Amino acid sequence: MRPVPARIAETVAPRRLGRSFRWLLAATIINNAGDGVIISAGPLLVASQTHDPFLVSMALMSEYLPVLLFGVLGGAAADRFNRRRMVVAVNVGRAIVLGALVVVIATGAVSIAIVLAVLFVLGTAETFADSASSTLIPGLVARQDLGIANARMQGAFLLTNQLLTPPIGAFLFAIGMALPFATNAACFALGAVLVSRVVTGPRGRPGEGSGLRAEMVEGIRWLMAHPPMRTLAVTIFTFNITYGAAWSVLVLYAGERLRMDEVGFGLLTTAVAIGGVLGISFYGRLERRFSLADIMRVGLVIETCTHLVLALTTSPGIAFAMLVVFGAHAFVWGTTSTVVRQRAVPDELLGRVTGVYRVAIVGGLVVGTPLGGLLARSYGITAPFWFGFIGSALLVAILWRQFELIVHAGAD
Repeated sequence: MRPVPARIAETVAPRRLGRSFRWLLAATIINNAGDGVIISAGPLLVASQTHDPFLVSMALMSEYLPVLLFGVLGGAAADRFNRRRMVVAVNVGRAIVLGALVVVIATGAVSIAIVLAVLFVLGTAETFADSASSTLIPGLVARQDLGIANARMQGAFLLTNQLLTPPIGAFLFAIGMALPFATNAACFALGAVLVSRVVTGPRGRPGEGSGLRAEMVEGIRWLMAHPPMRTLAVTIFTFNITYGAAWSVLVLYAGERLRMDEVGFGLLTTAVAIGGVLGISFYGRLERRFSLADIMRVGLVIETCTHLVLALTTSPGIAFAMLVVFGAHAFVWGTTSTVVRQRAVPDELLGRVTGVYRVAIVGGLVVGTPLGGLLARSYGITAPFWFGFIGSALLVAILWRQFELIVHAGAD
């Protein structure tokens, strides 16, 4: 690949991403629509079974723990096996698990133990499915189209998973407790059919004759020996610590600092999704007008300023506007970092390296979330945001010159 120029020409032909990518995008829309239904219905189901704060927190841990336990393993499986078939198999498995949960709910046999077990199984399945589906894209579109392809996948996630279907999930739960989970099962079944239509090219298998453990070690060693990709992984891990610290107390911050009620807090979280939709919709223009290095630099400056503004303001309007801007940055930066990784990492290692990145993301959140709670308890509700601002500012200063090397890591 030629090095990414500082400013890419704006006269770019319209992108035709191909039929297989459209099948994958359609499956992503359907799957995320089903997942979005569960975003609201899942916590409601947990709350219907227990009011124990520890057990409620275990429901959230069911999202984090599978990635930490199986992130790299899922990536190794994606490199070893046929990725399309792996996504299909996992989607079918998720549909079966959710179907069983529907039967348990309908018969009145549901319990908090069953719910937590199902959530953990679904979180594990999602870890494997995401490891495989995210590595399909480089084999479906041209390298120069990776940005717009990933942006469309992100946009599908935002519109369905974050904005449109969560309220539907709550509505369905109010009608019948099992309905949202039956809907999710149907979405996964349909998603499996759509992914089965994807046609992928031949690719080599990693380390013929080696075991999964050896392949996992190989992926980690490759990342550790590749300075730009290693730096990007460290960047993602450290910034998720500062992010996790601040966002762990956002619900309390909204009430104590901004004097907002539950609806107001919901608007703050929606602001991030609105910003994400705006950012993703303009991603193609940004990629044509600016270098990827500058997009990443400016994005992290925005993240740093977000912490500062939230630490200083008591205005709900200012906080809402800042979170819209932050949402645009978060999804543009996430898309850019994915494109950089897909260009730099060899296809036969992409699953495993992606798995390490997923562990870095969740690992940063696991470290930052309790840290934010402790800071808020000891020094006040704005302390996590000041920590986020100072920590992010230091990281931006340290990493500023590294982004040019990072975005050119896949240059031939």
